[in-house]
Amino acid sequence: MTERAVNVEAPADLATPDRFRAMMSGFPTGVGVVTTTGDDGAPRGMTCSSVCSVTLSPPTLLVCLRDGSPTLEAILERGTFAVNLLHEGARDTAELFASGNPERFHLVPWEQEADAGGPHLVRDAHTVADCDVSAVHRTGDHVTVFGEARLLTQHHELPPLLYGLRQFRSWSQL
Repeated sequence: MTERAVNVEAPADLATPDRFRAMMSGFPTGVGVVTTTGDDGAPRGMTCSSVCSVTLSPPTLLVCLRDGSPTLEAILERGTFAVNLLHEGARDTAELFASGNPERFHLVPWEQEADAGGPHLVRDAHTVADCDVSAVHRTGDHVTVFGEARLLTQHHELPPLLYGLRQFRSWSQL
């Protein structure tokens, strides 16, 4: 005999910021570091788990960044950015770029070719998408930046780093 799941409907609760954060933490996602350079030529970057494909033609993705962040400001000024999709061995880099440490680019190896959208984290990214900003949308305290991918570079063939339930995991640990 097959057991059926019983649908027990709980009363709805208000969507407070804490409850919404708790709900979204149960939705695992890949981890990336969004990078660019400022007008001064200095690299900028931050960890971002809000990365999503939008369309294949033209190849477009989106990232959601905190309004007022130096990385976002530089992306909007420059019009380009790179999304470094981190591999399973790059947890320390994900935490470093989430910390706001001003020395972060001195602590990890990176390269930037002339046609790149931003620095490539060559040790820590399995793949990098170099993008041109195609649209911007502000909502609350974040900005959604749409990027048309023009270059894709694979650096490693390692499984991706994932984040969910407020912890990092690798695809191979699932």
